[in-house]
Amino acid sequence: MKKWIIPLILPALLSCGTTHKDDFYQSSQIEKGEIDSYDLPRHAINDVVKGLAYQMLTSSSFVNAKTPVAVASFVNLKDLESTNWLGNQLAESFVHELQRHGLVVIDFKATGHIRVTKEGDYVFSRDWQELPERQIIDYVVAGTMVEQEGGVLVNARMIGIQSKVVVATAQSFIPTWVLGDEMNHNEKVKMKDGMLIRDNVMLLNDERAVSIQN
Repeated sequence: MKKWIIPLILPALLSCGTTHKDDFYQSSQIEKGEIDSYDLPRHAINDVVKGLAYQMLTSSSFVNAKTPVAVASFVNLKDLESTNWLGNQLAESFVHELQRHGLVVIDFKATGHIRVTKEGDYVFSRDWQELPERQIIDYVVAGTMVEQEGGVLVNARMIGIQSKVVVATAQSFIPTWVLGDEMNHNEKVKMKDGMLIRDNVMLLNDERAVSIQN
């Protein structure tokens, strides 16, 4: 009896492990579910982006392996015209995740040449005058950041560059402790007379602390 059971079970197990090859990113996504940001180690920004990319690609029906996508820096929601290290890191991580899932990612910051200097050799630039005037981009991934109690709320979206239509969205909350000391707003760092001055709320109760006036 056992000799008959094994041949029947084996094809069933193999069929469960296969995915449709026409779906160019399903095989990568199927191994990843939603990522709980409260179960992350410190500085695990790339893990947050994995969850955002998963949400975005599962909700998009327009983007495929033939539609070029660009990624812009994530900006502050309050003005939409400023960013920081977190906004740039989110964008960099998205470039990696989207390319890994099979999308054609356009790096519009690539100059098309190598600028050789004494300090190093550079391919990227944020000077628009050094970049190609026209680039083929169908969709752009962008997003906003807003500080809330205990962390930062990130909203990401994929937008048609010509139509302005939002074809996919994603949202995640990043706790402050995941971001590390970079987001410690109780400590303001300033430069004065060539010295690094830290204005920390904890110093208010320290008898050795000296008030510094600008």
